[in-house]
Amino acid sequence: MRGYRIGIVGSGFAGLCAAIRLQQAGFEDFTIFERAADIGGTWRDNTYPGCACDIPSNLYSFSFEPNPEWTRMYPQQGEIHAYLLRVVEKYGLRRRIRFGKELAEARFDEAGGAWDLRFVDGSSERVDILIGATGPLSKPALPKIEGLAAFEGAAFHSAQWRHDVGLAGKRVAVIGTGASAIQFVPRIAPLAAQLHVFQRTPPWVLPHRDRSFGPRERRLYRALPFAQRLLRWAIYLRQELLIFGFTGGERVQRRFRGFALWMLQTQVAAPELRRRLTPDYAPGCKRLLISNDWYPALQRPNVEVLTEPVQRLEGRRVVGASGASRDVDVVIFATGFAATDFIAPMKIYGRGGLELGAAWKEGAATHLGISVARFPNAFLVVGPNTGLGHNSLVFMIEAQVNYIVAALRRLRKSGKRTMEVRAEVQARSYSEVQQRLKNTVWASGCRSWYLTADGRNDSLWPGSTLDYWRRTLRFDAESFT
Repeated sequence: MRGYRIGIVGSGFAGLCAAIRLQQAGFEDFTIFERAADIGGTWRDNTYPGCACDIPSNLYSFSFEPNPEWTRMYPQQGEIHAYLLRVVEKYGLRRRIRFGKELAEARFDEAGGAWDLRFVDGSSERVDILIGATGPLSKPALPKIEGLAAFEGAAFHSAQWRHDVGLAGKRVAVIGTGASAIQFVPRIAPLAAQLHVFQRTPPWVLPHRDRSFGPRERRLYRALPFAQRLLRWAIYLRQELLIFGFTGGERVQRRFRGFALWMLQTQVAAPELRRRLTPDYAPGCKRLLISNDWYPALQRPNVEVLTEPVQRLEGRRVVGASGASRDVDVVIFATGFAATDFIAPMKIYGRGGLELGAAWKEGAATHLGISVARFPNAFLVVGPNTGLGHNSLVFMIEAQVNYIVAALRRLRKSGKRTMEVRAEVQARSYSEVQQRLKNTVWASGCRSWYLTADGRNDSLWPGSTLDYWRRTLRFDAESFT
């Protein structure tokens, strides 16, 4: 029996995890196709000042590759990227990566039982198995604002930070107050002559419990790896308990709200500003944020908070929905990512020429966020409805990759060419997820990046990671043809 040629799209946490586990399972004929010139995905692209993870480092890393050299509880971008680079070298993956290969289109050849890939540079490849690992935070979302193209100053998205644009002494407008803004605004506020922060809705902000790991602690983890593993499990269990605050637990919800309001009241003295920074939706409906310096930054004498969306740009002027305008030199968009576009702009065509984006027009139906009916031999890592609001996405990635490897082992053992999830299994799986989401805080009425334009949540897993791990622990061969 011939082996299977496997194509992995993306070289972030998801793609690297898939490559390592495939290698360990004896699947040697695989290639990672990466659109950029370096590995790392989100942690390569986002280099804005203060960029860091909001999940502790000992949990935001592979379980099979602990890092005793973390310098902080919450690692910054450079340290995470360096960790991924070390992983690539340790597992000998660099020779498997083809850089500058942005996938434009993939078509399933039903007669040959394989995938034909076409890349933006015009080249093509043929693989038996396709694993999509591009992640939900790979496409910056720019709002459609009148006059953006003609803006006379510098304008860029936080995920495409212009390090060549100096901010010292400049008049800067920041549009958006989400997870990126809360990290970089405190860093740039002391530099700017004037900083105007345009806020559509205020976030819920919790205290940041970051700390450094000293040389003694790092030596301990090097000498006793079990001690670091114990810390990892303690962090995991603490994070996992937070799920009750998202799925109807009133006690945890009250704690979220209490902590956030306490910090707002103790850090913001002016009643009017405090009112404008107080959310009017349930904690967790939008992503909960952690920061100790967000509120102090907003109270600097050179910082202004405008509670309105931006309507248009005129010359070097930013005009809000109320008509208020500010003259600025630089506009920074902290407007997040097109997280619900999933595979776009790629086009993936399955059996009968069905295009995946069209198949998902009425809902991104999958089985476990991994497999899609009518798309044989194709798997997703961090696919629809596998995102989290409370715990480490790396845990989910490992669960999904282990399931995919088990599926491919079964395919290899069977001697068959293709496998495909049954349509009725997918329909049942998607229906259950959507039903469970109705009873969560994410369905409580706020507008967030978790939701599609028509209000459907195709982003998040509706329960605990332990529940998801249990469902993916064994490959359910009966669900596939």
